[in-house]
Parts: sequence; C-alpha cells; structure tokens
Amino acid sequence: QVQLVESGGGSVQAGGSLRLSCAASGRTLSNYGVGWFRQAPGKEREFVASISRNGGDTYTARSVKGRFTISRDNAKNTVFLQMNSLKPEDTAVYYCAATGRDVSWREYEYSYWGQGTQVTVSS
Repeated sequence: QVQLVESGGGSVQAGGSLRLSCAASGRTLSNYGVGWFRQAPGKEREFVASISRNGGDTYTARSVKGRFTISRDNAKNTVFLQMNSLKPEDTAVYYCAATGRDVSWREYEYSYWGQGTQVTVSS
C-alpha cells in the first residue's frame, strides 16, 4: 500500500496563501490518482481537488475554483495544493488521498488517506 503524509498547514490571514504537500511512500505515486478533501468543524468532509496519474487532468470544487491549484511531481512522489486568496470558510482539516482510478472526485473511490493537516484562516 501507499502511505501519505500531509504537511504545510498553518494559520494565515484572509487573502493569504499556503501550499500543502502530500508526500507518498511505499509505492510509486504515479500509479494513483490523488485528491484533496477537507472537513470543517460541524460539517461533512468535502471534495476539494483531484489530479490524474500523469497530471494531465485536474478537477477542483466550485468553492475553490480559481483560488486553489492541484499539481504533482511524480519524480518526487509528491502532490501539492496551492491555496491562494484564502477565506475564513476555507478553515478545515485537509486530507490527501490516493485512488486506484486515474482521477476521481468521489470520496468512496479513495482507498488511502493521510492523517490530515490543519488550515486556519482568520478574518
């Protein structure tokens, strides 16, 4: 199996930026589509963005479109989430996950999950 570890979370002011990283080990990351999900207090976990195995296709949730960008560097076994123009409503625990599918926005299709990293955006 593949192990995933998120990093890069923290506290920023509204309008600021963060870059999250998802580092994989155990397996070659290019074998997996990768997605980012988030869960805010009192809310269900939601899809944020996903990227195909070779990076050719990406999808972003409507709530973050134009502000967040997902990318990957398979040579480094790492996927990134660049988060710009952050809003207080972006505050959540962010998780990266891997799927055997080429790409997916469906949470149930993701088999491997990281531990999550906290992102807090203040107004």
